[in-house]
Amino acid sequence: MENTIHETPFAESIVHPTDLSDDSERAFAHALAIALRGKASLTILHAGASGGHTWTGFPSVRGTLGRWGLLGAESSRAEVLRNLDVRVKKVTLKSKRPLSAVLDYLEQHPADLIVLATEGRDGLPRWIRPSTAEAIARRSETKVLFVPRSARSLVSPEDGRMMIERILVLVDHHPDPRAAVLNAARVAAMSVKTPVSAVALYVGPPGGSPKIAFPESRFCAWSEINASGDVVDAIIHAAAEPSADLIVMATERHGGILDALRGSVTEQVLRRAPCPVLAVPARRGGD
Repeated sequence: MENTIHETPFAESIVHPTDLSDDSERAFAHALAIALRGKASLTILHAGASGGHTWTGFPSVRGTLGRWGLLGAESSRAEVLRNLDVRVKKVTLKSKRPLSAVLDYLEQHPADLIVLATEGRDGLPRWIRPSTAEAIARRSETKVLFVPRSARSLVSPEDGRMMIERILVLVDHHPDPRAAVLNAARVAAMSVKTPVSAVALYVGPPGGSPKIAFPESRFCAWSEINASGDVVDAIIHAAAEPSADLIVMATERHGGILDALRGSVTEQVLRRAPCPVLAVPARRGGD
């Protein structure tokens, strides 16, 4: 299992939908840092009625890499690929319905990971409202990294390194937590500090937690904790004391990655999370 974790990247293709606002900058930094660490492709995607945005309106890849000390000030776009082995594409979609345009794009260009900025207490990005979230629930079946505006960051703003010390993984009998556990281990492998403390949290009666074969890896050290009471309160408390850098949750795959965006556990955790949240589709039949 350790070789699988080491050799299989967390994501080989990443899409970062953005509204080009300042709030999206932190999410962009996460998407770029993950792409760099895994030598993955990164698509920065914007949809709007005008469709008139050019490359200069998008987050600056070369500027960010220069600030992180990874490229010289005069480096060309070709040098990003040649020196860092990361492929970046910026796409503008002209549409009066941005969310539908993004979903259509994702159907035609599937990705391993979507990285989204969120609005803190509002839970979702500004362009995803409850009425349109149902569309994502039906049509998106990939993992999503939510980056709350005011939460702790996984990425160092100075050099772009992944600064991860503790990951909290919610486990239960349903949905199947195995994919969430495996992805938590793969995230841990990207950290500059290892081993990462990976904590499996079960909220329920003592002794009732599911039996999980945790992946063996030198990148993370697994432990288990049990909590009772309200699930959301327990998750937020466990993420705060001691501080977690990432919360990982399994979601119902048959309903889409965001099947819980109407006041249920995932949405409530997003509203209150002190750190980024990774939602992972549960496995089908152990695949």
